[in-house]
Amino acid sequence: MSEYKGIKGFQVQTRTEDPVPYAQALADNPYAGAWASGGNMNTSRTSGGQAGISTAAMIAGGNNPGNGYLAAHEQYNGSSWTETTDLNTGRRYLGGGGTQAANLIMGGAVPPGDSSSNAVEQWNGSSWTEIAEVNTGRRLGRSSTSGTTTAMLFFQGSDPGPGSLGLLQTELWNGSTWTELNDMNTAREGSGANGISTSAIAAAGLSGPPFSPSNSTESWNGSSWTEISEVNTSRSYTGGGGTSNTSAFVFGGGQPIGDNGAKTEAWDGSSWTEVNDLAEGRDIYANGSGSATDALAVGGYDGSPVASTEEWTFSGLDPSTTPAADYANAITGDFYYNSTTGQFKTVNTGGAPIGTWSSGGAMNNTRGSNSGFGSSKDSALSAGGAKTPSPGDAAITDTEVYNGTAWTEVNNLTTGVQVAGSIGTTTAGLLASGSGAPGPGIANVQQWDGTNWTEVGDVNTARRQSKGSGTTTAAIIAGGYAPSSSTVRNNVESWNGSSWTETTDLNTARGALASSQQAPYTDLVVFSGQEPSNSAKTEIWDGSSWTETTDMNTARNNAGSSGTSSTSALVFFGQPPPSQTTITESWNGSAWTEVADGATSRAYVASAGSSSSAQINGGEKSGASPYYRNETEEFSAADFQIKTVTTS
Repeated sequence: MSEYKGIKGFQVQTRTEDPVPYAQALADNPYAGAWASGGNMNTSRTSGGQAGISTAAMIAGGNNPGNGYLAAHEQYNGSSWTETTDLNTGRRYLGGGGTQAANLIMGGAVPPGDSSSNAVEQWNGSSWTEIAEVNTGRRLGRSSTSGTTTAMLFFQGSDPGPGSLGLLQTELWNGSTWTELNDMNTAREGSGANGISTSAIAAAGLSGPPFSPSNSTESWNGSSWTEISEVNTSRSYTGGGGTSNTSAFVFGGGQPIGDNGAKTEAWDGSSWTEVNDLAEGRDIYANGSGSATDALAVGGYDGSPVASTEEWTFSGLDPSTTPAADYANAITGDFYYNSTTGQFKTVNTGGAPIGTWSSGGAMNNTRGSNSGFGSSKDSALSAGGAKTPSPGDAAITDTEVYNGTAWTEVNNLTTGVQVAGSIGTTTAGLLASGSGAPGPGIANVQQWDGTNWTEVGDVNTARRQSKGSGTTTAAIIAGGYAPSSSTVRNNVESWNGSSWTETTDLNTARGALASSQQAPYTDLVVFSGQEPSNSAKTEIWDGSSWTETTDMNTARNNAGSSGTSSTSALVFFGQPPPSQTTITESWNGSAWTEVADGATSRAYVASAGSSSSAQINGGEKSGASPYYRNETEEFSAADFQIKTVTTS
């Protein structure tokens, strides 16, 4: 007789308790950041220009009373600093950004008398080269530290010298020239700054006159600055890091000047939270760079210039990358004896996913009736929709891509559209038909190649609020409203990469439906919608015909959905009477099961992902302010069940 290990690859074990579902494991071992000591610089300094992450960083320039205006340049490998080629011009109070291997150093103060500099130097991995000067020389300006040598912001500061705080100017570097863009709202110098050229944060710093530590925060969306939630502790001359205006942190800074600052605050796109302090306070002129999960604090001042380095990293279970089924031996096929209950048990696939909803990064554009697609909660695209105060809720063209932490604005749609049928991934997708404004549908189809949108072949029946699945070369859309917003359709069309062909109709005509939108176009399930009353019906497509199967538990329309086949899908949020909901249901091919609820009820949303890794973004929440939404919620789950084995 074969042994279980020989069949399944697992030895039967004895345990005192069952494997822990990932949601509980995460609560027991939360993902949290802390500072740890790194190697000291060779030259202690304040106010240098910095770039990079905890394992690959650089710092150049700065101030040291014994050496004056520094030209010294050092690089960090995760444990020690090495001196390398000096800047062409020694200076202090300068800005910097990029990576260890390719970065820019901008502005600063030079002798005599801390005169403001407009000089810019670029590092190519081996040498510094002077390039085009900024339009407005300044000291204590700040930059988008995660920017690149072809896309960098430089903003705020003082000019022409000490005591002249008041610059609001923002400049953009495109690889060849500096261009002035929209000013900041509050003049300041020495903020904690971060981000990229299209998505950045400036927090705290010294503002005035009269000069005092600030708690003011501004967010940059690629064209303008907006005042947002203030940091909890006012402070001056802070360090900072982060990759966007939804993922950032600030640390150090005097509160007031003379009070050595160790406090660190993290920004999640909607609020600031105090997290673990620095080990060594850095009163003023702290240097910082990196992401919200992998960064450095270098130098600064705590009575004298500081040489120490601290590394910001996270420990615990990472909710964005840790596979739930790999935790605590919850491995599919495992067979064990629970000595506490006296039962043999197995870990099986199928059944309802064990998971939770959590907050993700906020979108740059508040919107509803948007359309989305993507392979997981960490890889999604949202496009079009409507946003206030657009007159008559006109359709917009804005497109954003999500990387699991932050949304980035990318190239716009060619034609503004709402509630389009959405298919694909962040590198290749389709928006089919939809509405140019409230009312009849349009036939336009737009294709995304990862960079640009292109109009391709129109659908045969213009419609709004249809749903589908597939790829840019083999896809399907079903249902919708046409020609009016109250006439439901059962039309189904398939796409072969160049044209649309009508195929077998749905059994039940409906609009505002949902689907397993990451499924192959020959193996999907559609569900929910309006008939015109709210629908709970479920239909499976096998490539040639539709089969009605088990109804959902909660009828609804304009819900979010995800899934990878006709036997694996989620439906979430949406609009059942009398109000919107956060209810989530899981489909296993034969039955619907209610699983974890989300946080903010809404409908007319964009969604993406699978039954174990999904997300929702944007949408509309009736009777609430704001009516249009920018929140992202992410669903993470293990797709397994623990079942008792009957031995008699």
